[in-house]
Amino acid sequence: MTAFPAFADDDVQQAAPGVLDGQTSKSYYATLFLFVLSAPGLYSLVKRSAKSKIARKTFELPGPRAAGDAALPLDDVAREISMYFKRNNYVVADAGEVITFEGNIAPERGTAAYITFCIAIGLLCVGLVCSIALPGGNLWYSLALISPLSGKYYLDNAGRKEKVKVKMVDNDVTTDVIVEGDAEEIERFRRDLNLCEKGMVRVKGILEQ
Repeated sequence: MTAFPAFADDDVQQAAPGVLDGQTSKSYYATLFLFVLSAPGLYSLVKRSAKSKIARKTFELPGPRAAGDAALPLDDVAREISMYFKRNNYVVADAGEVITFEGNIAPERGTAAYITFCIAIGLLCVGLVCSIALPGGNLWYSLALISPLSGKYYLDNAGRKEKVKVKMVDNDVTTDVIVEGDAEEIERFRRDLNLCEKGMVRVKGILEQ
């Protein structure tokens, strides 16, 4: 009677490794395969961080013939736009129907830190899967140690000369301000001048008066 339980225990001990090496290991390798496919995404994140993303947006302002005090003469709009770019160390590279502003973009340490953090998390995830599915154990986590190189790459290559093109179209009641340039610079332009994109309605935040 005492041999039967012992035989059952031995059977469980021999079967468990088979389950781990079969079904479970397949799921590990499948997960590893997915991480290998996503690895180019980490590389792309680093490469794109040093390049500008060109965008084009149209903002709408009250025109010279708008009703009441809302009317804005074109000269006033042009002056305010020029002052914005001047404050941000841009100069006029070409003046005509389309005004081209040119300035030097410096890399931001906050962005470098963010990129380093994202790459570190991605490499830790890769290390986790590799430590389970491949030989080497916890040494795979050391991949995260190279993440600061992504921040250094950004700081070394993100400095560039940027151009922003601005065109104003007078529609009498409204004035369209068409801006083309780096997406982040356009977003700063929108925030600083409190502009609303054409076709959209600006909703005040709960902290705004």
